[in-house]
Amino acid sequence: MLLNSKKLEKSITNGCPQGSCSGPRYWIILYNSLLNIKFTHHTKAVAFADNLVIKTKAESIPEAENITNAELCKISTWARENKLQFNEQKLQVMLLTRRRRKENKEIKIYLNKRPLIQVNSMRYLGIIFDHKLTFKEHINYMSEKYTKLIFVLSKSAKLNW
Repeated sequence: MLLNSKKLEKSITNGCPQGSCSGPRYWIILYNSLLNIKFTHHTKAVAFADNLVIKTKAESIPEAENITNAELCKISTWARENKLQFNEQKLQVMLLTRRRRKENKEIKIYLNKRPLIQVNSMRYLGIIFDHKLTFKEHINYMSEKYTKLIFVLSKSAKLNW
């Protein structure tokens, strides 16, 4: 029995074809150069797959702004040299502090001269972090998720609650 097979071809202009064998290795090699950038001792870059977190520790909000903006300039230069672009709509900034005093908690961080969105909570690797590190939002999300799951399971098992 003969099958008529058609040859599929598509030219790729950017990125890496999904499911390719060498794609992840190329990304790791490229990403490794980003993680090897010389940041100040106040800053640490943490990566998992294609997620990147830049953590900056400072004594004051203006100091944190200055350090973070300087480090993002280095990252922006790296991206330009490697012909990569970041999706600014996905980038977020969150100020983590346990200080109780009244002060302006707005932080101005820029990438490519565009301000990044400041949020009070963000999801990273399935965990919702809030700006006070209380994890209340994550606990509420998980309890709601598993409550729904319990009700679905109880319906399928036809148990009386």
